[in-house]
Amino acid sequence: MPPFCPRCGRPQASGIVCPSCWQRPTEIDGIRSPFRFDEVIRKAVHELKYRNLKAISPCLAELLADYLKENPLPGDALVAVPLHARRLRERGYNQSDLIAKELSKRIGLPVIEDCLIRIKQAQPQVRAVDAEERRRNVADAFVCRDERVKGERIILIDDVCTSGATLESCAAALKDKNTRSVWGLTLAREIRN
Repeated sequence: MPPFCPRCGRPQASGIVCPSCWQRPTEIDGIRSPFRFDEVIRKAVHELKYRNLKAISPCLAELLADYLKENPLPGDALVAVPLHARRLRERGYNQSDLIAKELSKRIGLPVIEDCLIRIKQAQPQVRAVDAEERRRNVADAFVCRDERVKGERIILIDDVCTSGATLESCAAALKDKNTRSVWGLTLAREIRN
């Protein structure tokens, strides 16, 4: 969906770093999302997340693999954005983890599992009113509990990016363990006016 800000991935007519990214330093090196979060993609993600249609994850991963073939990101390993333990128990699976594992099979990068943990239960980001509330909602919500990411170029996998706050918080936790870089890759980007 170019042109976009090379850092946060939001549509940006000029294709240069957007004013928001200039104003706020970030830990994440960049965010890429091949689709807008609407129509068919919105329905597919909702079916995966809320209707237990796990069988769709290989198809969604294939879309990401196709995107990466045309738009490579620097990466040595994949890490899925984790759910809080309570939400994981409720849902029974982490949709981002399913996508990451399927993507791993297609692009040959390993998934580093269980290194990133969500320690703060927060309301779902979709309920937050604006970007600032989303940032507060996930501030210090994640920790990286081991050294497996040290020196690695990580591609962080999630289903949807709204403001980038969750990916930013995860990137901060990963960089606390000295990752070389962290790029966010989501299936879709929600564009809010």
